[in-house]
Amino acid sequence: MNTKGTLRVLEIAKNMRKLSVTRIMKEWLKRMVRIQKRLSHFTTREWWFYTNNFKDLAKKLHGADFTTFPMDLKIIEIGPYIESCMIGGKLHILFEGKVSVVFHFAATLRLEAPLKEGLEMNTKGTLRVLEIAKNMRKLAAFIHLSTAFCYPDYERMAEAVHPPPTDPHEVLRAASWMTNEKLNVLAPTLMQKHPNSYTYSKRLAEALVKECYPEIPAVVVRPSIVTPSYKEPNPGWVDNLNGPIGLMIGAGKGVIRSMHCYGHYHAEVIPVDIAINAIIVIPYYINTQMERSQEIPVFNLTTGDDRNNTWKEVLDVGKATVRKYPFEMPLWYPDGNIRHSKLIHELCVFFYHIVPAYLIDFLMLIFGQQRFMVRIQKRISVGLEVLQYFTTREWWFDTNNFKDLAKKLHGADFTTFPMDLKIIEIGPYIESCMIGGKLYCLKEKLENLPKAKLHNNILFVLDFLASVFFYLLLVYWLVLLFEPVREILSYCGPFVRYLPLVGKAVFRDD
Repeated sequence: MNTKGTLRVLEIAKNMRKLSVTRIMKEWLKRMVRIQKRLSHFTTREWWFYTNNFKDLAKKLHGADFTTFPMDLKIIEIGPYIESCMIGGKLHILFEGKVSVVFHFAATLRLEAPLKEGLEMNTKGTLRVLEIAKNMRKLAAFIHLSTAFCYPDYERMAEAVHPPPTDPHEVLRAASWMTNEKLNVLAPTLMQKHPNSYTYSKRLAEALVKECYPEIPAVVVRPSIVTPSYKEPNPGWVDNLNGPIGLMIGAGKGVIRSMHCYGHYHAEVIPVDIAINAIIVIPYYINTQMERSQEIPVFNLTTGDDRNNTWKEVLDVGKATVRKYPFEMPLWYPDGNIRHSKLIHELCVFFYHIVPAYLIDFLMLIFGQQRFMVRIQKRISVGLEVLQYFTTREWWFDTNNFKDLAKKLHGADFTTFPMDLKIIEIGPYIESCMIGGKLYCLKEKLENLPKAKLHNNILFVLDFLASVFFYLLLVYWLVLLFEPVREILSYCGPFVRYLPLVGKAVFRDD
């Protein structure tokens, strides 16, 4: 981070009560985006290596040499190691003397992660950073990134930090000596209404941040579900498959064909660049206040009461867009849907996800290829089960502090840091998201669209024929098993008589 530039901006803001220099922060944001793009090649892929020769090195050492030259990576505990790097190194000294703004974004985003992992990364990690921040003599703002969904036991999320269900210090103390297995047994009791370790650990982290206020000029920021960018650095820009973009691509590839979701509920999402704009302005905003508030400032970066788009509308626009810009080499025709009924959804998962997955892996086995589809579907099932908690509930938020941010900006700053979610048109925005996933995640080229559309049309015909065959087979079995079904269909005359399979089963006595 450009600490000198940030310090200069905050000093101007503090003395003049007016944000006049934003170019430095904008350049810093662009620089971070470029760095993230370069690193994403390594952080968005799973890498596997043979290390037999490396492991054999330690076997050649004995006595003092084995102790002098340790090479066992398994003995390193990641938490204490990172803590020693941050607190014991020269970087910590630099932090204490020069840093004026801290953006604490580090966290694990695995919703299905074990409780111990969530606590170590999201809660204890926050505690470590807070201890460092206490020694920063020039600290003007500590921005802690939380989540808008960390209070499932509240019908409406106020812009305030509420007491956690358990003492975070006691939970961390217990997690330090308990094994994963023991902690997972206690997880339902500890988390209570929290659906996963992510929201629970984030809520505990908020409590820790609140404890340090006002000693530390801390702020809690809660974005909702983050989606691809609205405008910057490019419309639809995205560098990972987390959240809705992963569902869009999975559905567009024909892999995800059913999701449990209440279509009439509102879609609570926020584009990543709008959220970043707000986060950049927040340090300036709190330093323009004449007096520090008694309660820790909280900003819910959500649509709040201004939202007007439902999950059903998002799905309809997404399905139309994927037909206009189909993905290359989809597994099947993208015709998935959302189901209000949990039972119907589970049936669709069995017939549209599980059965095709085993069929594909069986074919891979016959042709001597590596099987993969069942493993992918299991991961998709876990991911859907976690996400469906948020799509089958209506969420309400207070957003007064978030709306007040834009009122503090004037002139070029107001244009540079747009934060108005009401100006986003759902059609063009979702179209840019689909194109962004195609370009930035799948690395596909728009020049190949004609070929992709042809492939999509072929799959449409195959999907139609397969659906017709499936329903004919279903009716055929019903006719064989239940005589009343056969009698009812016999009254349909010639129409049923000439149907494949069904006709012969209904009129088998003729």
